[in-house]
Amino acid sequence: MTLLLYFILFLVAAVFLYICCEKLVKILISISSFLAIKEFIVAFFILAFASALPNLFLGISSALNGIPQLSLGDIIGNNLVALTLAVTLGVLFSKNKEIETNSRTVQSTTFFTLVAALLPLILIFDHQLSRADGLILILSFLTYLFWLFSKKERYQKFYQNEKEISKIDVTFKKFCIFIKNILILLVLIVAIFIVSQFIVFSAQLITKQLGISLIFFGLIVTGLANAMPEIYFAINTAKQEENWMVLGNLMGSIIFPATLILGLIALIHPIDIIDISSISLARFFMIGALIFFFIFIQTNKKISKKEAIFLLIIFALYIFFELLKNIF
Repeated sequence: MTLLLYFILFLVAAVFLYICCEKLVKILISISSFLAIKEFIVAFFILAFASALPNLFLGISSALNGIPQLSLGDIIGNNLVALTLAVTLGVLFSKNKEIETNSRTVQSTTFFTLVAALLPLILIFDHQLSRADGLILILSFLTYLFWLFSKKERYQKFYQNEKEISKIDVTFKKFCIFIKNILILLVLIVAIFIVSQFIVFSAQLITKQLGISLIFFGLIVTGLANAMPEIYFAINTAKQEENWMVLGNLMGSIIFPATLILGLIALIHPIDIIDISSISLARFFMIGALIFFFIFIQTNKKISKKEAIFLLIIFALYIFFELLKNIF
């Protein structure tokens, strides 16, 4: 009976999260239009940072309690989900069953995404993510910010006709609507964070009886649970043909946790990996997903349905082999 209640809590939280993300898409589109900022940038910073808050708080809590390994597993798992499952759902729910990636900013950010996701995996080869490693991760994040905002065309949205220009005509009425949207945005971000915590909490309770390892728990349970906002946002933005927001959210959801958040956690408490084999499988599939994600975006300037399904197969194989290794 108790287990059933945990499942009900998980499902209710998941449905509420979907509703919040659906509303959030409309608010972000309105805000980006008013500020004349590209939807990709708005999704990258506002939503990606908001969806990374569970990773941040889980990481700080685990670091302060001397178990930062949980956070490492959580972030690797989160990034793998974003690269595979979330991308696939974004493509499948889009009208044309593909996501175009022909923007120069997107193309360049893909390279930063590749580096950001690989860097922690490289730094832990010595079985530790030290404070020095943490500084390297934070500096890599700041380097990306400097590059992104060094030229206006990378973040500013340019309008081509009078109809579009009228959308950003700054009047008192539109300013009031903008302030209202900001307030709603803050409420939605708080709601998404709270609901995400409920999802993580219920997932932890459901799997506690399995007696699985800390790293594995982070990779499978909290990594997948904390990636729920990215998944739902990818689905909703794809439905509304806001492809730049899909990519901005997913890439930001990888870069933020893998650099800034993991760097901060390492500064609080260095992460020691006694048994490197505990993340070897996740590292292998992560590198594979990153390589194919990078190739798909750079070569065809889009992610097609077939390519998305291929990424989904990578995720399914990872889950299968991880469960096989740890449970059976």
